Amino acid sequence: MSEEPRESLTGRTFHGRSLRGSRFVDCDLTDVVVRGSELVGLELDSACLFEGGQLLVNGVDVVPLVDAELNARFPGRELRGAADPVGMRTAWAAVEAAWAAVVQRATALPSGSVEVSVAGEWSFAQTLRHLVTATDCWLGKAVLEREQPFDPIGLPNDDGEGSAAFQHAEFTTSTTDFADVLRVRAHRQGMVRDFLAEVTEANLAEQRRNPHAPAHEETVLSCLHTILEEEWEHLRYAVRDLDALAAPDSGRG
Repeated sequence: MSEEPRESLTGRTFHGRSLRGSRFVDCDLTDVVVRGSELVGLELDSACLFEGGQLLVNGVDVVPLVDAELNARFPGRELRGAADPVGMRTAWAAVEAAWAAVVQRATALPSGSVEVSVAGEWSFAQTLRHLVTATDCWLGKAVLEREQPFDPIGLPNDDGEGSAAFQHAEFTTSTTDFADVLRVRAHRQGMVRDFLAEVTEANLAEQRRNPHAPAHEETVLSCLHTILEEEWEHLRYAVRDLDALAAPDSGRG
């Protein structure tokens, strides 16, 4: 775990306080306990929810319930843990099909919608740019071991510039033509598809350096699983925000 934020509230107890309307972004809430509090309308969204921990609501671990519900909402998501070449190819075909439908939906919205941020989150175009970077990082740099795999159109996380993965990489900071985003994104999807078409059991077991922490090793399979996790999580975010943009009182801004 990274060092604590400069203004850490670790170990504090909040009693009789109102946090109505508060927003916690990129915070560490590990092992937080909430007792006897009003939680009506509370919204939790965490990509780390399924990493082996628990989320207890009135004593019930809801993580398996959430996982099952997301699998029902996003058919093909349940394949993201595939562990053999055939399974990985099937898993990738499912995520590509899911994204094709979402891209079609996004491009059918009024002009400029793909550049709109909902509640301060990445726009649809920025999400696709980030997935370009995720593929470049975990396939191009980690698996294929390319020295400089990054396309300038990509978009790393806000905290990514200090990562070993992005040393010497240059990314554009300006708004990019959406047609170019779609072109590069399609190329990166094809890179994964082509790699999986030839991958073997032995290839999946090979060791690679973690692109963010080169001293640590990952298998090729775990690198590919990271790509799948990125794809499904960001697809979920994209659908959430498209729903907001399509609503009569769209949450633009």
